[in-house]
Amino acid sequence: MKPLIVLLSVFGVSCLATFIAGHPPDYYFCGRLAMAVMLIFAATAHFKFNKGMVLMLPSFVPLKKMVVYITGYIEILAAIGLLVNKVRLPVAWFVIGFLVVLLPANIYAAKNKVNLERADYCGYGLNYLWFRVPLQVFFIVWVYYFGVVN
Repeated sequence: MKPLIVLLSVFGVSCLATFIAGHPPDYYFCGRLAMAVMLIFAATAHFKFNKGMVLMLPSFVPLKKMVVYITGYIEILAAIGLLVNKVRLPVAWFVIGFLVVLLPANIYAAKNKVNLERADYCGYGLNYLWFRVPLQVFFIVWVYYFGVVN
């Protein structure tokens, strides 16, 4: 829920800021900026809640802590790439693929009731997927619309 709030808030504020500044709104840039900020917000969880993120990975994944850190850095680099016009399109496609690849970790975490912030197994469980899966699809559509279409 927090990433969605960040995404929509940054989008609204950036659109409003361009309007107040007297510029024609560039909704595509505002959408990419919002996704970039959301990705950086999500990346901070990889570092702040590392233990909880490690619990989101199945046992067959080696070097879990390193995977969590690397994916955090990937999110930061992807956020920057969405804002650079020369690489925006391939980065947008990468982010879409990245979001698809991350979905199984979210399903695994929900199945095992992982609480990311507390690093325990007292999370929302499978009911969380009724929100998380559509949210992941929404993020994918968002990146496609604001990063690929334009």
